[in-house]
Amino acid sequence: MKSKIVLVFLFISAAIYAQEIEPIQADRPDQTETPAIVPIGMFQVEMGFTFQKNDALYKKNSLPTALWKYGVTKNFELRLITEFLSEEIINEKVNGFSPIYIGFKVALTEEDGIVPKTSFIGHIGLPKAASNEYKTDFVFPKFRFVMQHSLSQKMSFSYNLGAEWDGFSPEPTFIYTVTTGYSITEKLGSYIELFGFIPQIQQSNHSFDGGITYLINNNFMLDLSSGIGISENAPKNYIAFGFSYRR
Repeated sequence: MKSKIVLVFLFISAAIYAQEIEPIQADRPDQTETPAIVPIGMFQVEMGFTFQKNDALYKKNSLPTALWKYGVTKNFELRLITEFLSEEIINEKVNGFSPIYIGFKVALTEEDGIVPKTSFIGHIGLPKAASNEYKTDFVFPKFRFVMQHSLSQKMSFSYNLGAEWDGFSPEPTFIYTVTTGYSITEKLGSYIELFGFIPQIQQSNHSFDGGITYLINNNFMLDLSSGIGISENAPKNYIAFGFSYRR
């Protein structure tokens, strides 16, 4: 009898926990990453396939990019990024894994009036953890401060500021993103976004994109997105699709 009571209690507790947990929040498909942290003890993977045309002579595809996350505490998650690249430059093809990134996200502030919900994301690229074609000379970091405001129950405003290095030179490339998200229904979401990369020495590039997400359930989401370059040296266009799943 006691064992039955314990089982009933565990079942009710699990059901309550499942109801309390918020729907999955992912760093894809937009370039703006979310300040949300993966729930404690949960594993989350965000995987996407991107087909990008830089110009008439250069195409770059990610097949796929995968972000692996694990919630350690309420305010801290571990992160791992893997990516398989396929590039075509003047009819010459190069394939392989780009360097693995290891990192973390830590929550800094909750939203309070004009103060946005804010987290910090930091990664380190491992130069030799890659295919020969993509190995770099040095360990290279990248980081972002990620901020989000709730404008209404259906609309949010988010932005990122950060920098990254390429593993070859000491000069950083600064990053900015600005996006507005809108919940069309409880399951269907959308966004539009402006983002750019500003190298310390070379010319900066800026792009515009948008996309939609569809929530299959609280732990599984599909996405579709596309973007265009709005500066002369930005990639001409891209299209991407993927999914995010946690358990």
